[in-house]
Amino acid sequence: MADCCKVKAKDGAFDLVVIGAGSAGFSAAITAAGEGARVALIGYGMIGGTCVNVGCVPSKTMIRMAEALYGARTAERFSGITGEAHITDWQQVIAAKDDLVSTLRQKKYIDLLPEYDAISYFDGAARLTEGGVMVAGQEIHAGKIIIATGSAPALPDIDGIGDVPYLTSTSALELDHLPRSLMILGAGYIGCELAQMFARSGVNVSLITRSHLLPGAEPEISAGLAGYFEQEGIELYSGLSYENIRRDDNGVSLVISRAGAREIISADQVIVTTGRTANVENLGLGDMGIDQRANGGIIVDDYLRTSRGNIYAAGDVTGRDQFVYMAAYGAKLAALNALKGDRLTYDNRAMPWVVFSDPQVAGAGLNEAEAREAGFEVMTSILPLDQLPRALAARDTRGLIKLVADRNSDRLLGAQIMAPEGADAIQTAVLALKNNMTATELGATIFPYLTTVEGLKLAAQSFGKDVTKLSCCAG
Repeated sequence: MADCCKVKAKDGAFDLVVIGAGSAGFSAAITAAGEGARVALIGYGMIGGTCVNVGCVPSKTMIRMAEALYGARTAERFSGITGEAHITDWQQVIAAKDDLVSTLRQKKYIDLLPEYDAISYFDGAARLTEGGVMVAGQEIHAGKIIIATGSAPALPDIDGIGDVPYLTSTSALELDHLPRSLMILGAGYIGCELAQMFARSGVNVSLITRSHLLPGAEPEISAGLAGYFEQEGIELYSGLSYENIRRDDNGVSLVISRAGAREIISADQVIVTTGRTANVENLGLGDMGIDQRANGGIIVDDYLRTSRGNIYAAGDVTGRDQFVYMAAYGAKLAALNALKGDRLTYDNRAMPWVVFSDPQVAGAGLNEAEAREAGFEVMTSILPLDQLPRALAARDTRGLIKLVADRNSDRLLGAQIMAPEGADAIQTAVLALKNNMTATELGATIFPYLTTVEGLKLAAQSFGKDVTKLSCCAG
């Protein structure tokens, strides 16, 4: 770790040890310090963790770059306008991304440490002991410990994958030149975001998945996004099995089986986005009797406790809800429970999630299949974006809004939005779910006209009426 990141360890015992110096670790440490606790924060490698260094921040600025290209190229959707844009210097694009990352890492992590006298920072690989945590040959003693070590890209079970020069979501954003072609394995949110970003940057992209795009999304949204991707030239392969992958003279070749037929897909390079694995190697979980999931994630209860009562875990290392804001939320609860008694429970029932594709895909609550599986008598409403005034004014009607409700009580159970501005609209659905609103109540709520979020009102009204027969704002 660079000298600028080192903080002198304060003398004395600690009330809490936090392992991991990413978003979850900092959230736990700052929360504990705010409660008057003495905290030992242990980092290993680049301070700041996944989000600011190799995840959210670099990927979203690159996605915005590609959206700027697309916006100029599609300006002709407005009568009397034409536009064009292209990349003139890829290395300059990467340098600007790196500058943003280093700036935020400095301001939101490194510069914060001296502001908290109660937090001592230690650098090194940590291992749990009966008395606390061992790091850099020193044992740190504390009654309570929080593990927040995050996750890393995982390799899929494909014959030969370890013998090809594969890229991950991290290394793909560090390429010093654009390849002519890419194949992307996995069509979850990371795969979809990278596929569209690279395609808009001029790369020939093949997006490959065993099942279908965005497995957690409603089928109407998954199918719709697949269609938009194909319109942009992304070649989709779904409903298949992998046979093997090999390096060849032209790059990489993947052999798949689909509908009983064998196919070969070739590209200059391959990006693996098929999942993530918890960073738990060498922590000594087995020696401490800490239970893990099949994917390596640490099992925790509703209070974020592991199977070892004084040890808690939060964030991606638990193998669930792998979003930075859920990591920070869980870590805050873990710190408060560790210090003040186990009284706060982790609640993800109205957790929002966003895929920064274009159109964006966002959701909260149960989808239709989950609601039926939970035993609800389900009713659904789908509003195509060509019924949304905002989309008509923007000359961009790609997308839809789907609501799920309980037919017996009219209570909202879930919402998903596919729209160019869907990410900012989903929080209204979160609040509706959190406050147990009914579809009727949401449909009667006043919304500002010519906004994307107004679509939630129209979708709610669609449960009981034909919104195509309403004048503007008449509902």
